[in-house]
Amino acid sequence: MSEEKKRMLKEIIKQLGDGASPNEVKSKFKQVLEGTSSEDIARIEQELVREGMPRQELQRLCDVHLAVFGEQVQEQELHLPLGHPISILMEEHKILLERAEKLGTIVKIVEKACDSVYVGDALTELQNVMKDFQDAEKHYLREENVLFPTMEKHGITEPPAIMWMEHNQIREAKRKLRDLLENLAGNWNAMPFNDFKTRLTEAAKSVCSLLPSHFFKENNILLPASLQVIAADEWIEIRKEFDEIGYCCFTPSNLLVPIRAEEVGKGAREAAAAEGVLQFETGTLTKEEAEALLDTVPVDISFIDANDAVKYFNKAEKRIFVRTKAVIGRKVQMCHPQKSLHVVNKIVEAFKAGKRDVAEFWITLEGRFVHIRFFAVRGKDGKYLGTAEVVQDVTDIKKLEGQRRLLDWQA
Repeated sequence: MSEEKKRMLKEIIKQLGDGASPNEVKSKFKQVLEGTSSEDIARIEQELVREGMPRQELQRLCDVHLAVFGEQVQEQELHLPLGHPISILMEEHKILLERAEKLGTIVKIVEKACDSVYVGDALTELQNVMKDFQDAEKHYLREENVLFPTMEKHGITEPPAIMWMEHNQIREAKRKLRDLLENLAGNWNAMPFNDFKTRLTEAAKSVCSLLPSHFFKENNILLPASLQVIAADEWIEIRKEFDEIGYCCFTPSNLLVPIRAEEVGKGAREAAAAEGVLQFETGTLTKEEAEALLDTVPVDISFIDANDAVKYFNKAEKRIFVRTKAVIGRKVQMCHPQKSLHVVNKIVEAFKAGKRDVAEFWITLEGRFVHIRFFAVRGKDGKYLGTAEVVQDVTDIKKLEGQRRLLDWQA
């Protein structure tokens, strides 16, 4: 996209923010709008935020500037295989919109009634719709924890951030509807029927207005933009992460078939592991980062390999038990007092036999309460790889009461 086109697209959004009508802008910038892609719009949005436009203002403008860009982005047709993460998300959008329409129908029935006796079936349907709305949380979690971070790695940051803001607005709207139903707990006469109708109408109106607008933005800007920047092999990994988080009770089972890279399209790439970088299934760390991370956590960690030899220990700032490099390669049986050796052997034997996975103890040491845990370390195939010993001073943790939230933290 040329710098001139970027400038013109920014001008379009700014004019909309100043009150220009969508039709006026369409007419003025007709040639600029032609050929504008979802990725173009996504990148322009984030540039505006970097230049100082508040996210809340850009979110407010989204509905307005979609009236201008909407015709352009809707011309796109996505051809995706069953099982593709985007196919799953878009079908869930469709189903949730159907639930929102049903909610609207139920509200109209209730509004016309004069007593809860005449809307019993409708209220039962209302509870069923609410169950689906609640189970839709997995849909939002998949987007927030898998799709959005992947897009951010490719430089698309602001559209996901704005969509996350809208997720929270949807959650709040659903919460009000859920609280209303839970307060009644099946007893529709627990509050005056007219009061119930008023509160139901207000709560439902919020849900029914938020969902169509939000899903339109995702279907026509966010999701197509993700397809333009995310490579085929990444979609395979995204699908695996989707599977781990899980699906909604209404997600069609035929969409959950496995996908292969050749079905997703060309562009699969292999991440070349740089020298000194440890490649894990859930990310990468340099040797320096890995060592610093393990030394920073406030626990003593030791690892004994499958042959009972001490292979590693971290250097936590305040170690509870002394460890020196001289123990590396030493049999674990040589590192414990004779009186407890038989217990150590029993633990290791139980781990090797697959009979146990955890053994834990707690002691008082110099006035401190110490928690000691042994964990069987196994490979993906279940093969025993060794034993991890984790020791933690939990004296101060035991004293905690009430709660201190993240927002309570002060520098």
